[in-house]
Amino acid sequence: MTVLLVFGLAILLAAVVPGPDFAMVVRNTVMSGRGSGMWTAVGIGLGIAVWVVATSIGLAALLAASALAFTAVKLAGAVYLVYLGARSIVTAFKERRRPAAEIELGREMSRWAAFRSGLLCNLLNPKAVVLFTALMPQFLDTGDPLRIAELAAVGMAVCAGFYLLLANLIGLLRRVLERPRVRAWLNGATGAVMVALGVRVAAN
Repeated sequence: MTVLLVFGLAILLAAVVPGPDFAMVVRNTVMSGRGSGMWTAVGIGLGIAVWVVATSIGLAALLAASALAFTAVKLAGAVYLVYLGARSIVTAFKERRRPAAEIELGREMSRWAAFRSGLLCNLLNPKAVVLFTALMPQFLDTGDPLRIAELAAVGMAVCAGFYLLLANLIGLLRRVLERPRVRAWLNGATGAVMVALGVRVAAN
């Protein structure tokens, strides 16, 4: 139980630090509503579980050891972030130029689209390779399937729980966020952050 609690705390600390996953939840919640943000959070949580299992069976270590594979994941993640960020910026400019009455507010992504965006954002984050390759040996000294499942469940619950909370907190500000100018500004700012994160991922 102590091992699981410490592992959960480590995952929480990693989630709290703003990064691609954080930006993705903010982006989807601002653009499409609380429901989309919540499904994004679930996708990110599943991504954490996948990393726990992948690290436990050696795939993440293999990926980290292969310069070509690591670079491929890094560039794919960077392109994905820049693409989504650019879309947010374009949307922001379009909404700023349209009359407020013509802006359709509260548009929601499909559950699958929101879930998929969170999952892909997490799985294509090269920092996750480094994090879990360094973290997992501290909590898993055997290949016990039960312990792997426990760590995966804890990681998923903690990470998804934090981002679900974030999506709901942003959702509480919905009346303010639905103002066209505020919405456009947030879309643009979030998009710029995601583009910057993508460029930073590609450069590192």
